[in-house]
Amino acid sequence: MPPKSQRRTAAATAVQEMEDKRTNNGGSPNKSNELTAERHKDKESDFLTLCRKLKVTDEVCDRAWRIWETVLASGDIVPDTNVKHWGVCLFIAGTDLNTMTFTFSELQKNINVNVAYFFNLLKKTDVNMDIVSTKVNTAVSRLENKYDVHLALYQRFERTCTKIYMEAPDVQENLDTDSKSIIRSCWILFLLAKGKVLQMEDDLVISFQLLLCVLEYFIKLSPPALLKGPFKAAVNGLNQPTQTRTSRRNQGRNARPAPKPAETDLRVMEALCKENECNVDEVKNVYLTSFMPFLDSSGLSGSQGIPEVEVFSKQYEELYLKNKDIDARLFLDNDETLQPAKIDMLELERTPRKNHFEEEIVGIPPQTPVRAAMNSIQQLKVILNSASDKPSENLKRYFSNCTVNPSEDVAQRVECLGRAFSDRFALAVGQGCTEIGSQRFTLGIRLYYRVMESMVKSEEERLSVQNFRQVSSKLLNNNAFHTSLLACALEVVTATYGWSPFKSGSTSETDLSFPWILDVFELRAFDFYKVIESFIKVEPSLKRDMIKHLERCEHRIMESIAWRSDSALFELLKQSKEQEGHVDHAEPPSTLNLPLQHNHTAADLYLSPVRSSWKKASSINGSVPQTADNQTAPSAQSQQPPPKTQKSTSLSLFYKKVYRLAYMRLDMLCSHLLKGQPELEPIIWTLFQHTLQNEYELMRDRHLDQIMMSAMYAICKVKNVDLRFKTIVTAYKNLPNTNQETFKRVLIREGQYDSIIVFYNLVFMQKLKTNILQYASTRPPTLSPIPHIPCSPYKFPNSPLKVPGSNNIYISPMMSPTKMTPRTRILVSIGESFGSSEKFHKINQMVSSSERTLKRGLDMSSAPKPLKRLRFDTEGQDEADSSKPTGESKFQQKLAEMTSTRTRMQEQKLKDVADALKRDEK
Repeated sequence: MPPKSQRRTAAATAVQEMEDKRTNNGGSPNKSNELTAERHKDKESDFLTLCRKLKVTDEVCDRAWRIWETVLASGDIVPDTNVKHWGVCLFIAGTDLNTMTFTFSELQKNINVNVAYFFNLLKKTDVNMDIVSTKVNTAVSRLENKYDVHLALYQRFERTCTKIYMEAPDVQENLDTDSKSIIRSCWILFLLAKGKVLQMEDDLVISFQLLLCVLEYFIKLSPPALLKGPFKAAVNGLNQPTQTRTSRRNQGRNARPAPKPAETDLRVMEALCKENECNVDEVKNVYLTSFMPFLDSSGLSGSQGIPEVEVFSKQYEELYLKNKDIDARLFLDNDETLQPAKIDMLELERTPRKNHFEEEIVGIPPQTPVRAAMNSIQQLKVILNSASDKPSENLKRYFSNCTVNPSEDVAQRVECLGRAFSDRFALAVGQGCTEIGSQRFTLGIRLYYRVMESMVKSEEERLSVQNFRQVSSKLLNNNAFHTSLLACALEVVTATYGWSPFKSGSTSETDLSFPWILDVFELRAFDFYKVIESFIKVEPSLKRDMIKHLERCEHRIMESIAWRSDSALFELLKQSKEQEGHVDHAEPPSTLNLPLQHNHTAADLYLSPVRSSWKKASSINGSVPQTADNQTAPSAQSQQPPPKTQKSTSLSLFYKKVYRLAYMRLDMLCSHLLKGQPELEPIIWTLFQHTLQNEYELMRDRHLDQIMMSAMYAICKVKNVDLRFKTIVTAYKNLPNTNQETFKRVLIREGQYDSIIVFYNLVFMQKLKTNILQYASTRPPTLSPIPHIPCSPYKFPNSPLKVPGSNNIYISPMMSPTKMTPRTRILVSIGESFGSSEKFHKINQMVSSSERTLKRGLDMSSAPKPLKRLRFDTEGQDEADSSKPTGESKFQQKLAEMTSTRTRMQEQKLKDVADALKRDEK
C-alpha cells in the first residue's frame, strides 16, 4: 500500500480531474455554451459574468434577465443582493427550459448562499404569482426534501461515528489509516450506494438503514485499535477462534478479513441497531437485498481492506453531475452552503419540559428526525406485535356465521393486493426493495384484521342478532369495504415509515404519499373516504399524528380527489337529482346549522343508500338495509307500503363534511382579508354553497379552494370592495395545507389549464353571472345558514384545553379509574411546578389581566361576554380542591364557575376555527 502522502496526492489529483471535467462541460452534453455578445449587450456585465461561469445558454440568459426585470420593477429588492437574485432567476429559467447546465451546489457557490436562504429568496421572487411555475415548485420541493434527509442523516452519522471511532488510538501502533479517513470513505460510499440502490432518495428510514449497513461494513474492516466499546469487542470476536498463531504472524498487522455475510455474524449490526434504536431484522433485510448486491456490482464484496475513497468518489461525482442537485460530500467539510438555518434544530426539536427555569433540569435526549422516525415505527410495531397476519378465531367465527362465508375471497384478495403492493413499492423505492415492501404489507395485514374484527364487534353490540347477521354478511362480502379497509391500514403503515418532522410533523411528500395507495389498489377515493372515520373510532391505539394524517387524507378527498372525472361521486349526484327532482338535493342547506352526527358506521356507508334512521326501524320491524350505493334490496316486509326512495347515507354525509370543510377554509381566508367587512363573509358563503349544491359540475377535476377564491372575488366585485386576485392568493398561501398549483394551474376546458384569474373570467363568472349579479340588487338571495363547525370528530382524550390569555394554564379531564360525576370531571392542570406564594400571586395577576372576549355568536347577534377567571390561593391549592376545608356552598360555586369557564372556552374554540386548525396542524 502506498505511503499516506502519496495517497493524498492521488486523491488531490482525482479531485482536480473532476473539477476540470466539470469546468470543461458544465455537466451538460453541450460543451459550447458561449454567450453571443451582440445578443446580450443590454444586460449588466456582472450578470453576464455569472452566466458565463455557469455556462448557461443564450435562451436561459434571456429568460432569466426578463424575470429579473419583472422582479426589479416590483421594488422589493434588498440592496447588494442583485447577484443572489440573478442566481434565483437563472435557476428558474434553467428549470423551466429544461436546460440546466449547472448543479445546484455550483449555483450556491457562485452566488454565496445556503440552502435555506436560496429557497426563501425564490419564494419572494414570485412577486406576481406567475414567475415560479409548478415545474419549478416541484423541483424545489424535491431539492428541499433531499436536503432535509441528507442533513438529518449526516448529523446522525456524525454522532454515531463519535461513539464508534477514537480520534487517536490508546496504544500507538503503526496504522496506515486513521478514523477521519475511514469516516470520509464511509460517508461517500453511502452516498454512492444510496444513489444507485434507491430511486426514492428522500426516504429517510430506508436511507438510514442503508447507512447502518455501510457503517457495519467499515467497522468490520477497521483496525480494532481505532474502535470504541461494544464495536471493538464485536470486531475482535470475528474469526478469532479459527486463527492460529502462524496465520496471525503472516497476516498484515492492520489488515482485516472481508466482512462476514450478515446471516453468519450479526454482532456488529446488533450493536449498531441497539445504539440507534433500529430494528435488526429490517436492517438485515436491507443489507441482504440492497447493500450486498451493490457491493458485488462495485467489486467490493471481497475487499480485504478499506477501499480507496477516490474510486467511488469519482463514481458519485458522475451521479451528482447527472442529477444537477446537491453535492452531499460538502457536509464532510462543513461547507457553508449546506449549513442549516441559524436556529438550533436540536433545541427546537427537544421534547418540551414543564420544569421551571430555577429547578433542576432532567436531561432529555434530543428528538432528532431520525430518532423521531424510529420511535414512530417502534410504537406501531409494539401495537401490532400481538396481532396476527391471519384472521383470529373470533373473526373466523364471524366469517362462518355469514350467509356466504367470505374467508376464501378475503384470502385471495389479500394475496393479489399483496403482490401489487410489493411490486409498486419496489418500482417507487428501488428494485431491490421488494422484500421491504412485503414486510410493510405484512404489518398492514395485521392492522387490517385487527380493525376489521373491532368493526364487526361494534356492529354486533348495536344491532339485534337477526339484523347483525344480515348486516355483517353483506358488509364482509363487500369488496369495496375490504379493499378500502386494507388500503387504510397500509396508509397508516406507509405514513408511519414516511413520517417527517421536517414539515411540522406531517408525512413528507414522497412517491409513496397519499393517494399513492389508491392508485396501487385501483380504489375509488369516494369508497376510501367511507372507511376513515370508522377506522379511527375503533382503533384507539392510533397516535395523534396518525389521526391527523388520516383526517388530512379525508380532507384531500373532499377538496379535489373525489371530484375527478372518473369518480363515482358524479354518478351518485346525478341519480340523486333524478330521483328527487330539483326540490331536494344531496344535502339540503337547512341542515347546515345542525350539529354533525358522527355515529355512522362502516355498514351505514358501504350498505347505503339508507339514512341512519334505519338502525332504529330495523330493530322493530326487521327491515333490511339496501346493499350498496346505487343498488336496492327487496323489502323484508312486503306487506308494508313502499317507502319513499331513500338517499345515500354516504353521499349525504360526504356533502355535510364538504360544506363544513368549505366554510372553515372560507372563514380562515376571510379572517385574513375581510376583517373590516364581516358582513361579506355570509354572502360569499351563500354563493359558495350555492355553487357546490347546484353547479357541482364546476368542481369536476378542480379544487374546492378554486371555487372559494372565485366566489370571494365575485362578491367583492359586485359589492365594490377593492380586492384583487393577487391579494387573495397571497393570503391563501399562508393558509395551512395549500399548494401554489391550486391557483396557478386550474382546468379551463378539457386538456387546457391556466391561472385562477383565467378560470374566473372564462368559466366561473360565465356560468354564475346571473346569480352573482343578484347580490348587487335590492332583493338579494336568501343567505345560506352558517354550518355548525365541530373542532374535529376525532377526539384526543389526553389533550388539555388551554385557558385563553394565559401562558401555561390548562383545563383537562382527570384521568382516574374511579367513576366521577359530571360536576367533578374538570381539574385544573398547571404547566409548571408550584412551591411559593409568589408564583400564585403572579398567576392571579396574569389571569386577572386576560380580558379576552368571545367573537360574535353563531347567530351574529349575541353580545360578546367576558370569560370567567380562575384564581388560585397562596397555599399551593386550587380553591376548588375538595381537600381544602371550605364550605360546601363555596365548593359547589367554584365548580360551577369552572364548568361555565370550560363551556365558554369550548364555544370560543368552535368559532375561532382558524386558530384551532392551525394549532391542530402543528
